[in-house]
Amino acid sequence: MTQDVIKPGKFVSLTYVITDMESNVLEQNDIPVSYVHGGDTELIGSMDKAVAGKSVGDKVEVIVPPEDAFGPHDPDLTFTDDIDNVPPQFRQLGAEVQMQNADGEVKNFYVTKIEDGKLTVDGNHPLAGKTLKITVTIREVRDATPDDMAPPTGSCSIN
Repeated sequence: MTQDVIKPGKFVSLTYVITDMESNVLEQNDIPVSYVHGGDTELIGSMDKAVAGKSVGDKVEVIVPPEDAFGPHDPDLTFTDDIDNVPPQFRQLGAEVQMQNADGEVKNFYVTKIEDGKLTVDGNHPLAGKTLKITVTIREVRDATPDDMAPPTGSCSIN
């Protein structure tokens, strides 16, 4: 029996590790993530092209520049203020602060720095501006079933 290779219409399960260029692990997913190759699911950094033609057990490593990952770091999404101007519940690293602009759009910001009586919040994705190295291990490749092609009921993303 020949081993299935990844091509359009194949059900694929994979695990991955995302590191920065200094090999610091930023995210690791040991529970397989699944998708139908060639479907509506987009993998970060054109990973779908990198895994095409691969089969179970293969490892693929891709370097993804910021513009193909989470975008450049936007300094306009970083704000620093006196800590006394910030409500006490937000005075801790990692605290999530929702802010609304003049158009009524809400965006999540996170406290990223507290220093010298100042607090900084950042609305950029934590991986914005970073070049990423993604190592994927192919765990399963098979023909997709009609159930595999049904729209997902949940959602997942790299945080």
